[in-house]
Amino acid sequence: MSLLPRTAEEFSSADYWERFFKKRGERAFEWYGDYNKLCGILHKYIKLQDKVLVVGCGNSELSEQLYDVGYKHLTNIDISETVVAHMNQRNAERRPDLTFHQVDATQTPYEDASFQAALDKGTLDAVASEEEGALARRMIAEVSRVLRVGGRYVCVTLAQESVIKLAVDHFVQLGCAVRLHCLQEERGKEEEDAFALPVFVLICTKFRQPMPTPILEMCIGDDGAPVRHTGVCELLSAVREYQGYSVLRKRLRTSTDPSSNLCLTLCDAKAGLPRYTLTVQDCPPGAKVPRPNQFAIFIVPRGSETAWLYSSTEGRRQLAASANFRRLVVVSMHRNQEYTDMQAVQSELSPVVMDLAPPGMPTNQQVPFLSVGGGLGWREEVSRGVSQLSGEYCVENVRGEDGELYRRLVFLSNISLVQSESRLVSSTTASSHKKKNKKKTKAASTAVTLSAGVSVDSGFLCCAHHEVMVAGLSMLGVGTPQNKDDPVSVILVGLGGGGLPQFLRDFVPNATVEVVELDPVVLEVAKEWFGFRPDDRLTVTLGDGLERICSLEKEGGHLFDVIMFDVDNKDSSLGMSCPPAGFVETPVLQKVFNLLTPRGLFILNLVCRDPVLRKNVLERVRSVFPTILSRKIAEEINEVLLCSREEKDAAHILPSMSQAAKNFQSMLSADRTKPKQRPHIDIAEMLENLKIE
Repeated sequence: MSLLPRTAEEFSSADYWERFFKKRGERAFEWYGDYNKLCGILHKYIKLQDKVLVVGCGNSELSEQLYDVGYKHLTNIDISETVVAHMNQRNAERRPDLTFHQVDATQTPYEDASFQAALDKGTLDAVASEEEGALARRMIAEVSRVLRVGGRYVCVTLAQESVIKLAVDHFVQLGCAVRLHCLQEERGKEEEDAFALPVFVLICTKFRQPMPTPILEMCIGDDGAPVRHTGVCELLSAVREYQGYSVLRKRLRTSTDPSSNLCLTLCDAKAGLPRYTLTVQDCPPGAKVPRPNQFAIFIVPRGSETAWLYSSTEGRRQLAASANFRRLVVVSMHRNQEYTDMQAVQSELSPVVMDLAPPGMPTNQQVPFLSVGGGLGWREEVSRGVSQLSGEYCVENVRGEDGELYRRLVFLSNISLVQSESRLVSSTTASSHKKKNKKKTKAASTAVTLSAGVSVDSGFLCCAHHEVMVAGLSMLGVGTPQNKDDPVSVILVGLGGGGLPQFLRDFVPNATVEVVELDPVVLEVAKEWFGFRPDDRLTVTLGDGLERICSLEKEGGHLFDVIMFDVDNKDSSLGMSCPPAGFVETPVLQKVFNLLTPRGLFILNLVCRDPVLRKNVLERVRSVFPTILSRKIAEEINEVLLCSREEKDAAHILPSMSQAAKNFQSMLSADRTKPKQRPHIDIAEMLENLKIE
């Protein structure tokens, strides 16, 4: 390895190459691949009868092998006197017409348009770092000069961005057509010290008249179909993607790492849109894995991508452990893509996934495709739009793994997060319950009809943290005999699909709810697609939640029994995705405290991945509220903080919650004899594992 350059600049140093070849001696150094790897491309673009200038030939055997298969018009040049003398001596008897000349590639003695092809294996890379690219520009300008019309510059390169941009910009300005081939090693043929980056072959074809619109194409392999790109930046982006994939591929083929969670996205070749996301999960060292269980592919059902088992690191580890394979690749399918059936998906992925197989796995071993129930799941997009505040969104119906139908709101800026979710039921079933209960006008129906065939079941809360937020009302004594007729006033910041506020209105007697929602588009989506129906007990204020809290506190005279924050943070770079940081600053928390009745309760949905940030938030909340209970949501990052304005006895608060939960559960279930009219919530379960903060 001491023969390899220590820095990129050494590639372009004549002294380096002089030392290199003296040290290398007789051994041919096949820089970036040998004839067997390159012959497919070379025979495709260089004819046997072509006059070829081989730029920076070195002591590679490539020219000798080309000569032996019929290329008799090769002119080899190199800057190293040592290598030129050596190569002439080596070929004097066997290949007398194969000549090598000590020539500077930036100023050759050849006439204009004297060659039909120029072959460069690594020379452009070697000189590109010299003189801030000036040396490379002089070299390719010289290559352009000696090429005939219709001639091709065939350059084998690692396609370092600055290098490839320099060359492509030059030939595009000359009106040449540009095509890049990305070559990939066959599985099982990699060497440990081989380049992790893929080898590219740049083909630049010289035209008599410059092309009015640049032709920029990318191909995979020797014979891959060319994909046209609209500009140099787009072409360079495609190069980076293939380089990243090749590094990942090399890493996966040579090692295993249970903690790495390597991930890549495969795009549709024609449209360029994401089609599959693959996450690699290795089993831990020492795990007892049956010898045949080397490698498997797990297809996540459509609509289940955000489930904890598939979207979280710990979930995928559990999935891999239960599958009991040395390496499991978890595959998610994307929206706006058509998938026929499991067989079609398997056929599409099979040529690709072997690149991700663990080291040492035989190339002929069968790779099983696993799934839930053997199918692909089901997803149907019902609406799509754009919010000026939140960006593009879609509303979709999905079939859950429990067989139930769900409706979701997803902002496409964060497709791994379901913004809102509701369970759907048959409208015919809901209608029959309405007819049987016409006289019960005060008890709102739990099924709100949206369109023919389906309705939202407002008695079902899909989010566990919403269930805990509802169960937290037990701390108010809601449902106890002495409080059963007391009104409960709630202000909730964050509407989503409206499931939480509608549940409070529909199932908590005497509850009035004000929802503050910043985004008017979210309100319209909630009304149109999630059955949200405001009335005199459920109102919506459009505006900033912080401003609403501040203005209410400033006005005075309006107190609430419950204040809930369930609002997400649009800045995904922070360690806290719910709520925005401004909502948990001490002055705001003090205003929340001031807006609560003496028995009042502040309920916060906290989603914080940063332990230091979480600690700071808790310290600020403790500085304002004397009693805080927290409830972690299983298999999620969410936790719910129940913050009481009253100071409660720590020794008795948790035992008292048990009876309070029973009273609240009884109240929720009272006078609701039909299954579709019952709220689907277990208050006691939601209050398990409460922790005093």
